[in-house]
Amino acid sequence: MRAGDQALVIENAQVVTPEETLEGASLKIESGMIAEIKAGKINSGAPRLDARGGYVLPGFVDLHSDALEKEIEPRPGTFFPNNIAIIELDKKLAACGITTIFHALSFAEGEIGVRSNKMATQIITEINRLAPQLKINTKVHARYEITDALAVPYLEELLRCGGIQLLSFMDHTPGQGQFKEVASFKQYFSAVYEKTDAELDKIIDQKVLARASRHSLIERLATLAKSLNIPLASHDDDCAAKIRWLGEMGIGISEFPVNLEALKAAREAGIYVCLGAPNALRGNSRLGNLSAREAIFSGLADIVCSDYTPMAILHVVFTLHHLGNLPLNQSVNLVSLNPAQAVGLADRLGSLETGKRADLMVVDASGEVPRIVKTYVAGGEVYSTC
Repeated sequence: MRAGDQALVIENAQVVTPEETLEGASLKIESGMIAEIKAGKINSGAPRLDARGGYVLPGFVDLHSDALEKEIEPRPGTFFPNNIAIIELDKKLAACGITTIFHALSFAEGEIGVRSNKMATQIITEINRLAPQLKINTKVHARYEITDALAVPYLEELLRCGGIQLLSFMDHTPGQGQFKEVASFKQYFSAVYEKTDAELDKIIDQKVLARASRHSLIERLATLAKSLNIPLASHDDDCAAKIRWLGEMGIGISEFPVNLEALKAAREAGIYVCLGAPNALRGNSRLGNLSAREAIFSGLADIVCSDYTPMAILHVVFTLHHLGNLPLNQSVNLVSLNPAQAVGLADRLGSLETGKRADLMVVDASGEVPRIVKTYVAGGEVYSTC
C-alpha cells in the first residue's frame, strides 16, 4: 500500500475530529500523512479539492466483517477463487469508506464450507499474501469456535507466523449465547446455509459433546496470543460470569453481547463493547437479542463494526447522529478512533489529527442518503465518484 506522493488540500469542508466538527475547514495531506487541520483556508501551493460543504471523516476501522465469506461462497456449495474474491471485495470496501479491515474468518469445522479449518487457513494465507497490493489496510480476525478442538493447531501456526491480527472466541452451541433456543439455531442455519434437520442435529450433538474441553483450549490459545501481543475478543456473551472469566483470559473486546447483563458487565470490567452496524441501523436484532441502537444511545457501546454488511457503517453513523441527537464526532468515533484504540492502532490511524496517516473520506450528505465522494488511504486516492 503506497502513500500518496502528491500533497493535497481539501477545503470548504466540515472536518470531523474526535472532539468536534469544524465548519468551513481545511485539511492538508503531505507524504501520506495529515499535515494540518484548521478552520478556514490553508495557505499552500498544493492541489486543492473543494468539498463543497461536505464532510471529511476518518476512514472506518472495521474490526469484524464476515463479508469475505459471502464473496467466496455466495451460495451454499458455490465457491469462487480466493484471490478474486479478496481483490474484488477490497474495491467494494474502499467504496464504503472502510480503510482498515479485519476480515473475520471462522474456524468451525462442519458448519459451512468456508468455515472448515483447512479452507479458513487457505483464505487467511491468501489474504496475507495479497495484503501489500490491496488498496486498503487489510488484516485478519480469526474466529475460533471453541467446540472445535481440531482447529487449535491451525490457529497456533497462524498466530506464530504473524498471520492473525485479532483472535476471538465464539460458541454457537444452542441454549446460550446468540442462539438461546435450538429452534432459532436450526432456523438460521437451515435458511442461510441450507442444512438439513439431520445435519443440524449432528452439528448440535458434536458441539454439546465438545464443550467440556473448551476452557483449556481457550486458555491455551489466549496464552499464546497474549505472548505475541495479539488482541483478544469474545463473541455473543450472555452473562456477567462469562465476561468475568473471559476477562481473566485477557479479553479486551466483547462482540455483540446478547443482553444488558453482559453489556454492563463488559463495561464495568473495562472491556470494549463492539456492536453490529446492521442491528444499529435497523433498530433491532435479527434474532431478538440486544438492540445495538438502544445500547449506543444509552452510552453503553464503544465500537460499531460492519458485521456482515460493509455498506451499513456509513449510514449508521449518520442515522445515529440524526435519530439520537448524537454529536457527529461521537458517532464517527464508534467506527474509527475507538476500534483503532481497542486493537492498538490509534497512535497512527483512526482519527483526523495531525501526524496520523491520511486515511479519510469526503462525504456528500446533502441528498436523501449520505454518499462517499472520495476515499483516501495513506493519502492516496482509492475510490472516487468524480
